[in-house]
Amino acid sequence: MKKQITLLLLFLTTLAFSQAKKPTLMVVPSDVWCNQNGYMINYDNQGSNVKVPDYKRAFQENAEVLQVISQINGLMSERGFPLKNMESAIKTLESNAAEDNMRTSKNSGSEINESPIDALKKVAKADIIIQLTWTVNQTGPKKSISFNLQGLDSYTDKQIATATGTGAPSFSAETAVLLSEAVLAHMDNFTETLQTHFDDMFENGREIIVRIQTWDDWDGDLETEYGNDGEELGYIIEDWLDVNTVKGRYNTTDMTESMALFEQVRMPLFNDKGRAIDARRFVRELSKYLSSAPYNIPNKLVMKGLGRATIILGGK
Repeated sequence: MKKQITLLLLFLTTLAFSQAKKPTLMVVPSDVWCNQNGYMINYDNQGSNVKVPDYKRAFQENAEVLQVISQINGLMSERGFPLKNMESAIKTLESNAAEDNMRTSKNSGSEINESPIDALKKVAKADIIIQLTWTVNQTGPKKSISFNLQGLDSYTDKQIATATGTGAPSFSAETAVLLSEAVLAHMDNFTETLQTHFDDMFENGREIIVRIQTWDDWDGDLETEYGNDGEELGYIIEDWLDVNTVKGRYNTTDMTESMALFEQVRMPLFNDKGRAIDARRFVRELSKYLSSAPYNIPNKLVMKGLGRATIILGGK
């Protein structure tokens, strides 16, 4: 009997540890929905006028948004997917923005330039952003809901899962309930696709882009040779990526004497200590490697969004 109990406990323990790690998610109203309903703001992106969703105003002025997103959150939660609360992320974002507005460059006095969407993703720290679009269809006294769910990798913005459909008409059901009923039939396939993508990330690494550039006043370049074997700097950087990416996976898309572009760079989700890392921390290790002996190359690390990192060689 004791042996059977021991085997059962061992089985349950193994089962618990073998459960796949779930990706963290955040559900947001889509750009299309925000634009159709007048919740957009203009953003100055280095001289170009760009329209981005005004999520804060949407939450404050449209009670339907909160109800609809809460319904989707509930469906995801029932399937064991941890969720980030968008309202909380927006409040944190506002607090950070207040600090950033008081921060300027020590050299030029310039202000921080960051896309509002990139800022939200950074605060939320969600693996996958789920964009939700819904439309209320009215046929006489009956209403139905057409919806579109898009699962986007927060680092690459690649669509990794989708679900779309129209629910059954109803005389009296509220929008949030109609949406829940319409989505329910598609939710299992949708979450399975999300999990498959995350399992691939867990095994093969998260995909990011790494760019190497040079300041025009630097006296070196990517063809400069180092060490007794005279290996060029471009190949030295590739050697570092060979060792530090998951299974050595990356593509050298372009390489000249003044720049290099590495795409589909598979960085690990966790470091050797089991701590979760992001693209900034991963590429920071390459930055430190190049700035230390024997290379001693001063450099500056610049992030664009969550998944694009640039190292500029030759100074800060």
